Amino acid sequence: MLYDGEPLTTNNILRNWIEEMAALCLPDKIIWIDGSDVQRELLIAEAIRIGEIIALNPEKHPNSYYHRTHPLDVARSEDKTFICCQREQDAGKTNNWKNPEEAYFEAANFFRGSMHGRTMYVVPFSMGPIGSPFSKIGIELTDSLYVVLNMMIMCRVGKKVLDSLGQSNEFTRCLHSKANLDPDCRRILHFPEDNTVWSVNSGYGGNVLLGKKCLALRMASCMARKEGWLAEHMLILGVEEPNGHIDYVAAAFPSACGKTNLAMLIPPEGLKCKGYRIWTVGDDIAWIRPDTDGRLWAINPEAGFFGVAPGTNSTSNRNAMLTVQKNTIFTNVVLGNDKTVWWEEGDGEPPEEALDWLGRPWKRGMTDKEGKEILGAHPNSRFTAPLQQCPSASHRLEHHHGVPIAAFIFGGRRDRLTPLVYEAYSWNHGVFVGASMASERTSAQYGKQGEVRRDPFAMLPFCGYNMADYFKHWINIGRSINRPPKVFHVNWFRKDKNNKFLWPGYGENLRVLEWIIQRSRGEGAATETPIGYVPTSEALDMTGLELKAGILDKLLHVDAKEWLAESDDIEKFFDSLGPRVPWELRNELEALRNRFAESEK
Repeated sequence: MLYDGEPLTTNNILRNWIEEMAALCLPDKIIWIDGSDVQRELLIAEAIRIGEIIALNPEKHPNSYYHRTHPLDVARSEDKTFICCQREQDAGKTNNWKNPEEAYFEAANFFRGSMHGRTMYVVPFSMGPIGSPFSKIGIELTDSLYVVLNMMIMCRVGKKVLDSLGQSNEFTRCLHSKANLDPDCRRILHFPEDNTVWSVNSGYGGNVLLGKKCLALRMASCMARKEGWLAEHMLILGVEEPNGHIDYVAAAFPSACGKTNLAMLIPPEGLKCKGYRIWTVGDDIAWIRPDTDGRLWAINPEAGFFGVAPGTNSTSNRNAMLTVQKNTIFTNVVLGNDKTVWWEEGDGEPPEEALDWLGRPWKRGMTDKEGKEILGAHPNSRFTAPLQQCPSASHRLEHHHGVPIAAFIFGGRRDRLTPLVYEAYSWNHGVFVGASMASERTSAQYGKQGEVRRDPFAMLPFCGYNMADYFKHWINIGRSINRPPKVFHVNWFRKDKNNKFLWPGYGENLRVLEWIIQRSRGEGAATETPIGYVPTSEALDMTGLELKAGILDKLLHVDAKEWLAESDDIEKFFDSLGPRVPWELRNELEALRNRFAESEK
């Protein structure tokens, strides 16, 4: 083989697979990634030399770099993403499906010779702390230095991972090549029955950092179902009280619903007197396992943030801005001639002289031929930064056992329907709440404004198998534990008749979290409604927050007519998933309707 240096393992199963993939892709040489600082500096120097990255101003952005993707390769390619299993019904109606043999054959043609003239990098990575019973090992073969450098931020990478793997065959086989970046030949293929992921003709992080959505959600969801745990698109945060006790919650939100902001929440002035402190365990993915104590415990399998830049600023998310001050890779943002970066709705003014994400000269206020403003940063431009740099990073990030989950929170963006917060009556009712969660489209999103989009558990693009079976798995998890977390739903986005938000959000959301934690302990006052338990107006600590008279009542109001219409829409959604939707959820839907009927008597 064309190894540059000695292989870092004697695992012949792994080495044979690498040789097989190299024979397909034909790289000029193969480099093993050992995870050392010395090697990282050499890789950075090479990436700069070939133009893969640009070094940023070391005084303003220490040890940070800039990267541009191809203009046709700027986001996850959902239409090119497939679950490849033997039976189409096992992939379900919410996934694109391919027969595995056909998928391998087609993609092999795209991979064949794709690394000729390039280097194949062998990236051993662990999702989760190395050696943790939660963790899974993957090996990504890639011809992209951008991928290597990002994986070294997002995962635990290097020789220690191989030492943990030993001679085992238990690793996810991840193959990636930029090939010629042809979007028509782009494929992101998941083979859950083979523990394999192939990605070709893309360089965008969401398609090529194969430890992230590919392994940590789509593949892991299949592993979790088989092994009896949960792989979820959820943040994890801890709320510490003055006595040092920390309660941890996991929360799932569709896009544009404040997920990252909640994960890094800063307590509002009015509650600082209580001495609360927020700890960030993760902002995107949670792996959750039942334990012998009858509780669910969770880890964040990632080690970094792959966050959206536009809209991130010191007001919306101060902790995120502090996190990206150093050791960060910025993708598709504005690049100043002084080697600084900027993005729309970020901090400060843009550089006077700059290049946009396409590499064109750019100034704020420029317009196209139709008079439309030309954005400097792509709307999906990104930053990759180590999680440990976050000021609120939890001290349990590398704890092998994770953290105990006291509550699950689901959320969505609804103008009228959903109250600020409510608690499910039971575990199965909570699964129903997660399965039926939805958000309304905003003016910034494609489609009809206000249109309701169902995104169960915020997992619609990421569940690696039949969504109806996924619901059943959640129900079964509840049966397997005797101390299940309570389940809640929140809505930070309720509006008045003038289309103004009723709730200020951001740090003020801690007032809702406080009630959620109280309820998870069997405390906190609540009112019973047909949809669940809603806090009394006195149950939320409003110290330091002045809302107009009657606003809190509007935030907590449950409208029977609107909810009955919602129940019809939920039924249609369940019907669209086919006959495998669990009877338990059908029963919960009927119970919801019956509770409203009883309330009207």
